[in-house]
Amino acid sequence: GITYLDHAGSALFPESLLKAFTDDLRNNVYGNPHSQNISSKLTYDTIEHVRYRILQHFHTTAEDYTIIFTSGCTAALKLIAESFPWIPEGTKQPSSRFCYLTDSHTSVVGIRGITASMNVLSVPIKPKEILLAKSRLPTEEQNCTTPHLFSYPAQSNFSGTKYPLSWIQDIKSGKLCPVKIPGKWFVLLDAASYVSSSPLDLGVHQADFIPISFYKIFGFPTGLGALLVNNRIAPLLRKTYFGGGTAAAYLAGEDFYFPRKSIAERFEDGTVSFLDIIALKHGFDVLEKLTGGMEKIKQHTFALAHYTYTVLSNLKYANGAPVVRIYSDTDFSSPDVQGPIINFNVLDENGEVLGFSQVDSMASLHNIHVRTGCFCNTGACQMHLDMSNEDIQRNLQAGHVCGDNVDLVDGRPTGSVRISFGYMSSFEDAQTFLNFIIATRLSKSDAEISLQSVTKPMTESVPGDHLSFSDADKLSPVLQISDRELRNISSEAQTTGRWQPPEPESESIRAAVSETAVPTCRKGGKPITVAKIYLYPIKSCSAFEVTEWPVGNQGLLYDRNWMVVNQNGVCMTQKQEPRLCLVNPSIDLNQKIMVIQAEGMDPISVPLEDNTGKDTVICESKVCSHRVKTYDCGERIAAWLSTFLGRPCRLIRQSSDMKNKSHQKNTKGLPSATNISLSLVNEAQYLLINVASILQLKEHISARLKEPLEIEELIRRFRANIVISAPESFEEEEWAEISIGALQFQVVGPCSRCQIICIDQQSGERNKEVLQSLSAARGKKTNFGIYLMNQPLLSSFSDILSVGSQVLPVLKENTEIQPPTSSEEKCSG
Repeated sequence: GITYLDHAGSALFPESLLKAFTDDLRNNVYGNPHSQNISSKLTYDTIEHVRYRILQHFHTTAEDYTIIFTSGCTAALKLIAESFPWIPEGTKQPSSRFCYLTDSHTSVVGIRGITASMNVLSVPIKPKEILLAKSRLPTEEQNCTTPHLFSYPAQSNFSGTKYPLSWIQDIKSGKLCPVKIPGKWFVLLDAASYVSSSPLDLGVHQADFIPISFYKIFGFPTGLGALLVNNRIAPLLRKTYFGGGTAAAYLAGEDFYFPRKSIAERFEDGTVSFLDIIALKHGFDVLEKLTGGMEKIKQHTFALAHYTYTVLSNLKYANGAPVVRIYSDTDFSSPDVQGPIINFNVLDENGEVLGFSQVDSMASLHNIHVRTGCFCNTGACQMHLDMSNEDIQRNLQAGHVCGDNVDLVDGRPTGSVRISFGYMSSFEDAQTFLNFIIATRLSKSDAEISLQSVTKPMTESVPGDHLSFSDADKLSPVLQISDRELRNISSEAQTTGRWQPPEPESESIRAAVSETAVPTCRKGGKPITVAKIYLYPIKSCSAFEVTEWPVGNQGLLYDRNWMVVNQNGVCMTQKQEPRLCLVNPSIDLNQKIMVIQAEGMDPISVPLEDNTGKDTVICESKVCSHRVKTYDCGERIAAWLSTFLGRPCRLIRQSSDMKNKSHQKNTKGLPSATNISLSLVNEAQYLLINVASILQLKEHISARLKEPLEIEELIRRFRANIVISAPESFEEEEWAEISIGALQFQVVGPCSRCQIICIDQQSGERNKEVLQSLSAARGKKTNFGIYLMNQPLLSSFSDILSVGSQVLPVLKENTEIQPPTSSEEKCSG
């Protein structure tokens, strides 16, 4: 049921590849290739066979290129940076330059860190500038032998733009000159994105260095890449470190080392990942068998991208505004200039960008897997999203870092959404995605205006002969568009990026409660009281409702002290296993046990006393980005949970003696030296929601559902610790602090909701409308509820939180509460 649209991130491996590989391992013994026995010789010979197979795939031979196995494309790039024969500034010879296209992956730009340490200048160049670099150097300067390196991607991992492979020869011959300086230019072609869906002929386009990662092509194995080195430059490469297997001879007591003759053996330090390399053989075999080769993959994936681009770029709201803004340098007219990548942001009717995190969350609800952010390509992100260097630096100061979910800063996007197709993608995948965009952004009438008739997309809608190797007759599309309509769309297609939306209102996305805010007490009005108290002893399992409960130094006593993990020790939540909500834990303080119940199962108990004795093995786990120390609760409860959930899993508990050390959060608004201790929560000690806010949201949801949700059911979906009854909806978002009896709490930000609120906590069934309604009701945001931290200097273990207690809030000066500064998607767990 998954629609996987992140093939540029990683291909998916076919079952036949794994079967062929495991059959190989069962039938053969592969030893360390550095040994001389029979099994080791078999490994060595198989690895050499795979080297030749790689060369064959790229239409070249061992006479022209050498394969150096690495851990991936990034490691190959680092190897180039460390071994290229740079000439630094300050010598008698002209110094080297490292020049790179700004539309490059972080791992390429990172080469400048090494060149800077070698006193070699790095020169970034924009794509449009390279075409202006056509003037040749004077003849006398062309004879200079100073080596320079120019790097560019064969295909942008951001937009899918394919840069001309003709640049390779033009730069090496001097026809194109990235920087006007005497010397000899070598070319590094970053082919990682390109070779996943396009054929590369190194017999024609003879770059000097070509780094690749094999998981981009096959999906398996991961952690294995290669550097293809042109043999003409290989002898010039310099190497300082020598590892196992690279030496022909060396002395331990004297500075004597003689390298192996083979370039590959000289640069492959230590034992290569030989079983993974053997898996590559089966990868090539299966790829050829399933697809017929890279040219067919190129045509198939482009057909899907062209179709999706054509429809997507012409979706309009009733007011004529585009639904998306596509970031592209091409009009998707040819697979020679455009790869199967579409990069975009979703807009609202006024042309304002919806944050990519919200789009990602909504896509996840529809089982659609996309990629969001800047995709490790800041240069392309700046170029397409029109972000200045100052914007990037301001975003960092505001708390945004690469890879987090802060999608808007002052109303402007920090990144975008990317979908990408692979050889196993189908038209159903494209249609499911388009159907998702239409269903979530357009009303039924708007959708009917955009798409009047329904029939299958046919191959004639794709330019030229760009046919799919899939059987189109076997498709059963969800969203269907007629050939006539598709041709009309194609003729009218225009890039939406030129459409200028109205100037958006300033919207700050970062920073929690300001430390300089002047508190203001809430004046008058009806009293606010605590209506309900819930704790969740086992993370992501059912709530345990109480009328009063002790407060500890991590929040409510025993709240989220346990969690369920899979066979690999990874935390399980309702995102992966909705049936966790049917596991009902309750705490008996008198008997000092936690009783766990579930339908069809005998109750089982777990002691509250910490069982960390001498024989207890303390393990390190992760909750969101936090590292926590835990211990296993034993075979009996593991078997109980595994039986109920139908998969291997275990119950682990946070180690009490490690709590203060292992899971802490430095929180704005509290004393500067304060580290707040957390249990196994994602973000804060407490989560508070308001019944009045629930009632307002219930009105929005009821309008979209056949059977309206009960208020109690809706409250449970938001998995709060404290439910209050306040007169005004969402007034809690204006608070900086609250007091409940003797307890004082700091508000540290709103809770940005994920798809867990779509799960009925009584049945485990999903309903997408809840998150969609929340998004619609709140205007782009999916915030609901506020996070609280208990001020530790004013609390003790004897404090009690009770239903009916009065809540006294203190207003903050700036009434916009900002999201917590964490890179993980927030959910109550």
